[in-house]
Order: sequence, then C-alpha cells, then structure tokens
Amino acid sequence: MRASVKSRPFCSASTPAPPPTGAVQSERGSERQRRAQRVVLEGAEFIFRARVGRVLSERERVRICVRSLASAKVSKKELNSNHDGGDETSEKEQQEAIEHIDEVQNEIDRLNEQASEEILKVEQKYNKLRQPFFQKRSELIAKIPNFWVTTFVNHPQVSALLGEEDEEALHYLTRVEVTEFEDIKSGYRIDFYFDENMYFENKVLSKEIHLNESGDPTSKSTEIKWKPGKDLTSRSSQTQSKAGKKRQHEEPESFFTWFTDHADSGADELGEVIKDDIWPNPLQYYLVPDMEDEEGEGEDEEEDEEGLDDIDEEGEDDGEEEEDDDGEDDEGEDD
Repeated sequence: MRASVKSRPFCSASTPAPPPTGAVQSERGSERQRRAQRVVLEGAEFIFRARVGRVLSERERVRICVRSLASAKVSKKELNSNHDGGDETSEKEQQEAIEHIDEVQNEIDRLNEQASEEILKVEQKYNKLRQPFFQKRSELIAKIPNFWVTTFVNHPQVSALLGEEDEEALHYLTRVEVTEFEDIKSGYRIDFYFDENMYFENKVLSKEIHLNESGDPTSKSTEIKWKPGKDLTSRSSQTQSKAGKKRQHEEPESFFTWFTDHADSGADELGEVIKDDIWPNPLQYYLVPDMEDEEGEGEDEEEDEEGLDDIDEEGEDDGEEEEDDDGEDDEGEDD
C-alpha cells in the first residue's frame, strides 16, 4: 500500500512574496488619474482662452477637476468590474484614446482660430466697401427734416430711454455716424452731429467703446458743455429724487446720461442697439409711422365701403316702401 503524499505549496518559504496586486493597481490608477486630470484641465483652459479671451478662474478650474474626478471614478468602477488579465490593457487604450482626442481637439481649435482670422479679414474688407454708401446715405438723410429723432422715437428700445426734453434736444440732431475700428474687434465709435441749439454748445457728441486684449470693455465720451439751466442729466436726477420710487419707474433717465455713464461698458445696450440694429438700416424705423398711416387708411376705406353699403340698403328699403304706398293708392282709386 502506497503512502499518501501531502501536497506542497507552489511557492517555497525561500521565495519572496510579490507585492499586493491591489496596491500596485491603486498606485498606477492614481498616477493615470492625475495625468488625465492635467490633460483635461489644460485642454479646457486652452479652449476657454481661445474663445473667451481670458484664463479660467479658480472656481471654474475646481469645477472642471470635480467633473474629471467623477468621470474617472465611473471609469475605475467599469475597469474593476473586469477580472480578466485585459484590465490594464483596456485602461491603457482608453488613456491613449484620450490623449489622441486631445491632440485632434487642438487641431480643431487651431482651425477655429484660423477661421476667425479669415472671417475678420473679410469683414474688414467689406466694411471699407460699405463706407461710400454710408456717406451717400448720410447726404440723402440730411435732406429729410427730423429724420434721426423720428427714427429713435420709433425704435422700441431707444424710445424707452427718451423723455420729452430729450426729444426736443434730438430735434437738432442732423447726422449720426458709426465707425468700427480698423481691426473691428477692438471697439467702435458713435458720433452725433447737432445744429446750434438751446441745450449745449457742442457741435458733435461722441462715445467710444474699447475692448482690450483680455476682452474687458472701457469707454470714453465727449464732455457735454451744457448751457446755463439746460443740463438734462442733472434735471433728470432731481426729478427722480423728488418724485419718489413710483415716479422713478415712470420717468427714464435722460438719453444724454449715456454719454457720462462709464460704469459698466460691457452692458452698453444703447450703443449696441445703435451700432447693430439702427445704423445698418435706419430707414425701416423712420418709416414705421407711414406704415401705420397706411393701415389706418385701409381701415378708413373699409369703413367708407361699409357706409356706402348701408346707404344702398337704406335706398332699397325706401324704394320698396314707396312701391307699397303707390300700390295702396291705386287700389283706393279703383274703389
């Protein structure tokens, strides 16, 4: 009878034990996670700077890191769910894919920058071509009295900023010009030309909006030389302070306060409206009353036609009554 042999362990006591597999994978995973976060953060900061023109704030950087961590945790869970020997290979392939995506994205961003430069060149070219036509249009507008004040009053956003005295002052406005700076993206200037008037000494009032390299706007404007007792900006503030909160909502600040307001150039809605909406085609706002008159004339014509129909119907009714009366008279004679 053969003696039973006890099984021996695969590794003898003299063989050094390998380091725990979990610790090695954890260290490698942490390093890959940090490297992935750097790639994501650098890519996000590059894109943000190219599109917005400034660096990421600390809060935005933290937000991107948190999103990256969340994504990494999900990826880690998916990797840990696989227990075969292909885990490390799969993770390496994903990391390489991320790096390649980042390289491709850099190429896309480079093309976007190139496209922006090409579009800017085209805009500069056609901006120069438009100038003779703007000049000719200004000469023709000068032949129409009160063209610009009518245009501003008819514009819904600008009219909300006009008080009665503002309208009176704008009756002396003869010409408006919008000039974009040569590189276009750095800002623009709006010039208002006035005839001699009872409000201020200036012949021209101008306001410029400048954008620096970081994209932050600044503005400067002409100082208005008001005639004694005619400062519409101070009168507006006094009226609002006396009238109280309710009156303050009803009475807008003077239109001319825009020339002295440099607190928030980035929210210069009036300048943007004049540059982008009114200046390209002011005629459409000047003609608004004529369109309303045409509608009114159409309604009057309809009313006139209805009146004529009523008269015709009344005439027909009178004719029938006369015929009835004649018939009764004939019957009486026969009797």
